[in-house]
Amino acid sequence: MADTPVVFVTRNVPDAVEARLRRGYTPRINDSDRALSADDIVAGAEGADALVVTPPDKVTAEVIDRLPGSVKAIGCFSVGTNHVDLDAAKARGLVVTNTPGVLTEATADIAMLLILGATRRAWEGQAMLRGDDWHGWTPTQLMGVELSGKRLGILGMGRIGQAVARRAEGFGLKVHYHNRRRLSPDEARGATYHDTPESLLAVSDILSLHCPATPETQGFLNAERIERLPTDAVVINTSRGDVVDDDALIAALRSGRLFAAGLDVFVGEPNIHPDYRKLDNAYLLPHLGSATVETRNAMGFKVLDNLDAFFAGQEPPDRVA
Repeated sequence: MADTPVVFVTRNVPDAVEARLRRGYTPRINDSDRALSADDIVAGAEGADALVVTPPDKVTAEVIDRLPGSVKAIGCFSVGTNHVDLDAAKARGLVVTNTPGVLTEATADIAMLLILGATRRAWEGQAMLRGDDWHGWTPTQLMGVELSGKRLGILGMGRIGQAVARRAEGFGLKVHYHNRRRLSPDEARGATYHDTPESLLAVSDILSLHCPATPETQGFLNAERIERLPTDAVVINTSRGDVVDDDALIAALRSGRLFAAGLDVFVGEPNIHPDYRKLDNAYLLPHLGSATVETRNAMGFKVLDNLDAFFAGQEPPDRVA
């Protein structure tokens, strides 16, 4: 048996994270950097003391039941944990951790990028240039939506929602929000509170989704709720793909009911709904919310902080199961 705990890591991690991992553990890393099947996860876990998994790795109840007895902990390289069956992990006595608090600023930056990209028709402009189809400036070319004075509705005013609100102030947006709890005046910074999502939708010229994926939020933005948005509204999603009904959103974009959407997360990613690719008014990013060197390093270090605590016989600071 290795002198240090064996950790099976399902994806390549940043160099600084790998260097620290090698100092304290005996790592076994999936160098192919591709999503693993259930069989691959179980095989990779053979003889391991802990796993480090990412959102594409589906650690279902069936996978947990098949894990070798040596595995005692699972570190999620993410804030979200819906890819791990937490109930099954608890039943088996596995400790599961995540990485909260370090993605806030990077994800809020991406939300603002999506807001700007969607409202200013950035994808269409890029496609025009890259396709050598730009014939010079004209008064009516690619006219978008100005942000100043528009109402930004934030659904979910946690850390990331509040960081987006701070950024939005600099663009002259008027912030409205719905949250499970009303924020204190210091936290709200003048944002207008709505006690129901439906009330928020009615005033959201731009709707930015920052709610977790739960049974209650599954398919939240459906056809009925889209109809509650102002005409020519813009939808932004950096939370979870599952909170959007793809067919309803695509239909609203195609018909012109909505002006545009900016999306960084998708149902079933990376296998996104193919019709998004056909829409010029869909500004799409491949789940880049936390993709900065600083943030991904911080995420990896949080994973290792939790493992360090666990193997030292202490309570991991970010335990979720």
